[in-house]
Amino acid sequence: MIFMNRINPFNGIFALLAVVLMLLASSCNSTKEVLYFQDLKPGNTVAVTAEELTLTVRPEDKISIIVNSRDPQLTALFNLPRVNKSIGTVGQTSTSLSSGGNDMLGYTVDADGEIDFPVLGKIYVAGKTREQIAEYIKSELIRDNLVKDPIVTVEFMNLCVSVLGEVNSPGRYALDRDHNTILDVIGMAGDLTINGNRNNVMVLRKDGDTQRIYTLDLTSGSNIYSSPAYYVQQNDVVYVEPNEMKARQSTVNGNTVRSASFWISLTSLAMSVALFIMNL
Repeated sequence: MIFMNRINPFNGIFALLAVVLMLLASSCNSTKEVLYFQDLKPGNTVAVTAEELTLTVRPEDKISIIVNSRDPQLTALFNLPRVNKSIGTVGQTSTSLSSGGNDMLGYTVDADGEIDFPVLGKIYVAGKTREQIAEYIKSELIRDNLVKDPIVTVEFMNLCVSVLGEVNSPGRYALDRDHNTILDVIGMAGDLTINGNRNNVMVLRKDGDTQRIYTLDLTSGSNIYSSPAYYVQQNDVVYVEPNEMKARQSTVNGNTVRSASFWISLTSLAMSVALFIMNL
């Protein structure tokens, strides 16, 4: 009579449990995947080698231009009127439901990069900074003896950057300074979520007819401060992709061979089978 050695099912269960625990441990977000500036320590100094980008005017941008001098009646000729926004019925002139007071009208840069300025006529502003536009208008007013002591102020009115993906508040955000960094923009969007991939943040930038794509590693300070995308421009799109854990959760029920739930289900099934065999 031949006797067969009965295989102990618990040996297989313990081995499977060990594999599952290892997989679960590896699937969790490690500290290195979450922390910013890991190569920087308190007291360190890091040179910002990224080229500092000053915002310049582009077609479809909107700018405000205000001229001041000692003679307000004279400078009024060069300033667009203020309008009072109202939230009334269309066709009515009532301002009883004002949305915030007077707003300055602005100049929209046309496709040729020009604006139509009072008295001076067409002015080419594309590619110029706020200061350059203000200085040009000031010199023209003085040269034509229109205003003796003009003070010209130019401000951007509609410059924005879009932030998409794994951030707490995705959306479109206004640029309120001439120099805005990727860190400023991420702060506006409420920082990355815990599921955001900090190693591969994309910045999409249109340069004429070319779409340029830059990537930044937020865990590396040296990478951030040397990237061409450290300083953002109007109409940039910042995209934060999900990390691997978030990507796995996006599948149907999250049950893929790489997901924790898959291995937990598999372990539960193996234990049930083993108990069934033992009871035979």
